[in-house]
Amino acid sequence: MIYIGIDPGKSGGIAAIIDGKAMAWAYDDAVLKNVLRTSGGEGTMCFVEKVSAMPKQGVTSMFNFGKSFGYILGMLEYTETPYQLIPPQKWKKAYSLDGDKAHSVAVCKRLFPEISLLRTERCSKEHDGMAEALLIAEYCRRITGKG
Repeated sequence: MIYIGIDPGKSGGIAAIIDGKAMAWAYDDAVLKNVLRTSGGEGTMCFVEKVSAMPKQGVTSMFNFGKSFGYILGMLEYTETPYQLIPPQKWKKAYSLDGDKAHSVAVCKRLFPEISLLRTERCSKEHDGMAEALLIAEYCRRITGKG
């Protein structure tokens, strides 16, 4: 079974757990396409963070965010990859997390010490979107209970 977690958005991430091996990437449409092309479909389960509009966010940024979220759902439908939308409060509760992104990175590093959370080799700050996507993928693995 393959488990995919997606933290949508400009600073989001994509993660997969395949045969017990975890991988994470900063969100990018091309990465999403590649992951779903090679791992999507039957035998895969994807959890996507259920997002909504935030107060005081600009119209243009919300339009772009909605477009990106729609693209993610469209790709999942196109590749016939089963998915569920998971509210952040639900998956974060499983790890005793609050809204602090640094806590998500710390929990992810404890669970997956072998995974680099750096967007590129030149980055010095760990990418919280990659960490949260990996935590969502792990939550997917735990909840679906298939391996």
